Amino acid sequence: MSPSNVTDSSFQADVLDSSEPVVVDFWAEWCGPCKMIAPSLEQIAAEMDGKVKIAKLNIDENQNIAMKYGVRSIPTLILFKNGQPAATQVGAAPKGKLVDWINASI
Repeated sequence: MSPSNVTDSSFQADVLDSSEPVVVDFWAEWCGPCKMIAPSLEQIAAEMDGKVKIAKLNIDENQNIAMKYGVRSIPTLILFKNGQPAATQVGAAPKGKLVDWINASI
């Protein structure tokens, strides 16, 4: 499974109403660190399929959700559990650290 793309309009259904935890990657096309962690997120999405979903939200195209959750720098990863933000990771990190963060948060 690869990361899904979410938008301002699909956020409620795709993230908040999800029965499993969802990690949302707030990113932008021009962001170097965002591109740096993208392959790790692809691998995590496949390896943790059924345990957690990985979603990507482009902040240039979907500013309402980014503003609602106070995203000021990217990449920002927010883990949502039962429709609520449960944990936040700001900045790029190696895959191992991201996996540890997700496991500690779910």
